[in-house]
Amino acid sequence: MTDAEMIDTREAGMQLARLRAIMHRLRAPGGCPWDAEQTHASLVPHLIEETYETVDTIQRGDSDHLKEELGDLLLQVAFHSELAEEAGRFTLDDVARGICDKLIRRHPHVFAQSHAATPEAVLHQWDQIKRSEKGDQDRPFLHGIGKGLPALLRAAKLQKKAAKVGFDWPDEAGVLAKLREELEELEAAVKAGDPAAVDEELGDLLFSAVNLARFRKTDPELLMTAANKKFETRFTAMEHALQQQGLDLATATATRMDEFWVAAKRACSST
Repeated sequence: MTDAEMIDTREAGMQLARLRAIMHRLRAPGGCPWDAEQTHASLVPHLIEETYETVDTIQRGDSDHLKEELGDLLLQVAFHSELAEEAGRFTLDDVARGICDKLIRRHPHVFAQSHAATPEAVLHQWDQIKRSEKGDQDRPFLHGIGKGLPALLRAAKLQKKAAKVGFDWPDEAGVLAKLREELEELEAAVKAGDPAAVDEELGDLLFSAVNLARFRKTDPELLMTAANKKFETRFTAMEHALQQQGLDLATATATRMDEFWVAAKRACSST
C-alpha cells in the first residue's frame, strides 16, 4: 500500500497506521513547514494544552467533544513517536508494544498466577512490580515520584506514596490541626516581616491543604479548577452588575466592587 493509499484508507483497524503515514508525510520534504520545524521540546506546551482540554471535556461531561480531544491527544503521541523514529530511537509501534508489555507484566493477577482480589491489593502489587522493574529497591522511597507533574498533583502523589508505609495522619482531625498550625506559622511570619519565611510557610500551608484533599480522597487539581471557575463566574457577574449601574472595573472603587461581589456571590450560590 502506498503512502497516498494509506492516508486515504477508511478501513477499520488501520487508523493508527494511517495516522503514522500522515505524520510521516507532514514531516517529509515538501510537507508542512510548521510540522517540519517541531521538536520534542517545542511540542511540550501543546501536549500539556491537549491534556487539559481532554480533562475539561471529561469534567463537563461533554462526550460529543471527548472523542475529538482524545484524538488531539493521540496526535501528540504520534508526533513525538515520529520525531523519535526519524532519530532512530523508537517508533509508534514500539510505544504501543511497550505499554502492552507493561500492562501484562503489572497485571499478573490477570495474566499469570498472582492473586489480588481488591483494588488496594492491585495497587500495592503494581507499586512493588514498578519499583522492581526500575531498580528502585535501594533508592529513596520517594525517588522519581511525580516528576514533571504540576505542583499540586505532585504534592498529592508524594503524600499518597508516603501514606503507603504508614506515614499519615490517623484521622482527619490531625490533618485539620496541621492546617491550622501552618496558618498560624504563616501569620507569625507575616507579622515578623520576613519575606523568605512567608514564602516558606505559604508553601507549607498549600502542602497541608493538598494533604487534606488527599485525605478526603479528592483531587486537589480538580478542586482548584472548580475554585477558579467559581471565582471567574462570580467576578463576571460582579462586572456585569457594575456595568448595569454605569460603572466599570477601571472606575469602580474597591468598596463598590466588594458590594457587587457580595451580591454576585449570593446570586451565584442560589443558582
